[in-house]
Amino acid sequence: MKSWYLIQAKPKSEKSAKENLERQGYVTYLPLILGRTKRRGKTIKAIQPMFPRYLFIHLSDQTDDWGPIRSTLGVSNLVRFGITPAKVPEALINSLKQNENNLGIYELPSKILSHGDKLLIVEGPFEGYEATLFSQKSDDRVIVLLKIAEKFVKVKLEKSLIEPLN
Repeated sequence: MKSWYLIQAKPKSEKSAKENLERQGYVTYLPLILGRTKRRGKTIKAIQPMFPRYLFIHLSDQTDDWGPIRSTLGVSNLVRFGITPAKVPEALINSLKQNENNLGIYELPSKILSHGDKLLIVEGPFEGYEATLFSQKSDDRVIVLLKIAEKFVKVKLEKSLIEPLN
């Protein structure tokens, strides 16, 4: 009987670890999301691992050879609790896979915003400013209130340029 286990990859080496493990015949799973990253000072959307530095491997503790895993290029360790490898529930893996789109990317739920929510502007000329949601013009446009020089100013922005503040 096979189970899912957790592997820790070296920094920014999840894809390399996945490819090298699969080349050796192991079954792996690396959930991906469409996230934000900074490149050359600009915030862009990019496909990235859902769990940075981690991926899953499907193994049998009876028949599979676990020896080569740790020495695989891109792999740092097999995650353990004491001496026992960390098992991941099958239901979790199935749930992650069911919520992927046809490109194999996990679809994060869209942000539900309401009037008065505190926001952070993550890109553009107002990057880093905190704002308050005033209204939503459409699915992809919002009007926010920015406090500039002790006065509130309404600014129209694309929804992709803001993130809710906790």
